[in-house]
Amino acid sequence: MADPLAQMVGLLQPGAPFSKCVTGSGAWRVRRTQSPNPYYVAVLKGSLIYGDGKGEAVTVNAGDFILIPSAQDFWMWSDVPSTDRDEVINPVILPGGGYRVGAIDGPIDMRALVGYCIFQSDDARLLSSLLPELVVVRGEHRLAMLMQLLGDEAVGSKPGREVVLQHLLEVLLIEALRSSGEMGHMPGLLRGLADERLAVAIRGMHARPERGWSVAELAREAALSRSGFHERFQGAVGMAPMEYLTAWRLAVAKNLLRKGDASIGEIARQVGYRSASAFSVAFTRDVGLSPARYARETPAALPGTAAEQFEGAIA
Repeated sequence: MADPLAQMVGLLQPGAPFSKCVTGSGAWRVRRTQSPNPYYVAVLKGSLIYGDGKGEAVTVNAGDFILIPSAQDFWMWSDVPSTDRDEVINPVILPGGGYRVGAIDGPIDMRALVGYCIFQSDDARLLSSLLPELVVVRGEHRLAMLMQLLGDEAVGSKPGREVVLQHLLEVLLIEALRSSGEMGHMPGLLRGLADERLAVAIRGMHARPERGWSVAELAREAALSRSGFHERFQGAVGMAPMEYLTAWRLAVAKNLLRKGDASIGEIARQVGYRSASAFSVAFTRDVGLSPARYARETPAALPGTAAEQFEGAIA
């Protein structure tokens, strides 16, 4: 069966991240606004506190990792009590290239690797909306090793650096998401996959997008009544089953169009449309461009399928 999470991250086409090492001493506060790119923090020493004003603050300790898929407006501050006067507007740039917040000459009591990545796919907004607002991973040795490799590669200059960053980041995102134990009750793909019955239907949609799925057929896959399946899917994933299926089909179609290896008629069949004309109407309505024009005007996709990209990254 298909791995929906690996496919989703593969189609997002994560680009090379911006990362930096930040050290802190004493009391400090940092606010980030208008930052739509996914943002991550890996605490290497000490601890810090994260808050976005929507819920309780989250303490992030050494060895912990947080990922904010759609980072709009949030705060991070020291575990030492701070006030508005401790807000850092321009962190001090250290000789080695790192950043310092808080007391300049004080002992380092917090060290973290922070950064953001860029989803190159034009479906990034749609696909990232299926992820939790905040992912918190604690005590995962595998992810810590990935973060170390990512940090080393980001500041290095070895041949193939961009390719290595691309694959490391993709594996990092998958590892962080599947390791997540603190996603609360926020709807999204992870909650759907955590539900054993819904997961069967989701994997079916991803494995066979060409099949003429109906809500009734998906409900049978999940061993639920039609109404029960629809309500359960909507509550867990955050959208109706057929809305999700259409979004996934069009995301796959865009990827195939960017590759340019198949005709529009072949792509239509691969994503579940009976004719090229029916596919063109649906695609144009959703995207605003015809499939042919989209293929001409959109940069080529990354090589390989999402599954092949994932397998290559971890080989």
